[in-house]
Amino acid sequence: MPQPERRYVITFGCPDRTGIVARISSFLAEHGGLIVEAAYHTDQATNWFFTRQEVRADSLPFGVEELRERFTAIARELGAQANWRVTDTGERRRVVILVSKEGHCLYDLLGRVASRELDVDVAAVIGNHPDLANITRAHGIPFHHVPFPATDPEGKTAAFAQVKQLVDAHDPHAVVLARFMQVLPPELCAAWSGRALNIHHSFLPSFVGARPYHQARARGVKLVGATCHYVTADLDAGPIVEQDVIRVNHTDSVADMVRKGRDIEKVVLARGLRWHLEDRVLVHGGQTVIF
Repeated sequence: MPQPERRYVITFGCPDRTGIVARISSFLAEHGGLIVEAAYHTDQATNWFFTRQEVRADSLPFGVEELRERFTAIARELGAQANWRVTDTGERRRVVILVSKEGHCLYDLLGRVASRELDVDVAAVIGNHPDLANITRAHGIPFHHVPFPATDPEGKTAAFAQVKQLVDAHDPHAVVLARFMQVLPPELCAAWSGRALNIHHSFLPSFVGARPYHQARARGVKLVGATCHYVTADLDAGPIVEQDVIRVNHTDSVADMVRKGRDIEKVVLARGLRWHLEDRVLVHGGQTVIF
């Protein structure tokens, strides 16, 4: 399979003003940079400008580290947010996946990775139950079982400390909660801010708690779906990366609705993860811009 063309990706947001695009373009042109993809957006409600630029790596006379150093002055001049980024598509992306017992999202991600549809290294899978160990190891990926005691707060704190140690050992670009079924403590939300992605059914906040599909069927809902979002200390309220829905009707049983819901969860999580890894997601406050 031919290797994709190596590119440097510049993303940032800043207060809107005249001349931003010209300033970026002139900076890159001065060094021979060839822009192969560019996207822009201005949020008129906040007067905030967003951009994502892809530059051919071989068109510049220096590497990504020097590009970051040189672009720092431009970012400061434009008043860019502190989280502006310059990344290299030549750097392999690493992902750690957290799971519980439900395997549909994990199966889907492992299949996409195995087929090179999702070109990423899954460094490890961590489960609070051992159920998904065999499928993980069948793909040649380490599986770590970290049990979470249901009624022992100190034990749960220790379990999260172990999970953090295992995850941070790989310094992943993304931490994927693929139906992990555990609420991350605030300190982990902060440590993995902008990297931790969660997937859940899109009934929230309408049908909270246990058996949401039973609740939804009792109300005669016509759409079920899923939401992929960044994890924050506010439960299931982080910036949304992707959402989608699938239609259901009165002939669908609860089992049918669960099956359809799982199907859409897999697709939405894979899309959200891909966009995150490709640096296509810019977060501003509680909102996202997806390029």
